[in-house]
Amino acid sequence: QVQLVESGGGLVQAGASLRLSCTDSGRMFSTYPMAWFRQAPGKEREFVASISYWSENIYYAESVQGRFTISRDNAELTLYLQMNSLKPEDTAVYYCASSSTVSLTAAPRDGSHYEHWGQGTQVTVSS
Repeated sequence: QVQLVESGGGLVQAGASLRLSCTDSGRMFSTYPMAWFRQAPGKEREFVASISYWSENIYYAESVQGRFTISRDNAELTLYLQMNSLKPEDTAVYYCASSSTVSLTAAPRDGSHYEHWGQGTQVTVSS
């Protein structure tokens, strides 16, 4: 059973960096495309970045393109999100997600394709 756990969130100043991690304690991670989503207070959940199983397909939201980098280590069962040049508008709860139904080469940007979600980690960026 997939059990995703995020970590690495925190409170930082604008311009700082953070690296989020997501591990799968259920050890099913290595077969799934994965993604990061975020949800700010009072807003809908939005796509941040996604990555296929072999990392051959990677997509970013326009708002984070050039500042965030998604990566994965299948041997370590860990998904990462390196966030640089953080802005106050990046403040949100960040969730990792995995899909067991789409192709391994896919990297969906629509959250409806992901069945497994972590509990989220808070990222707060002060101005």
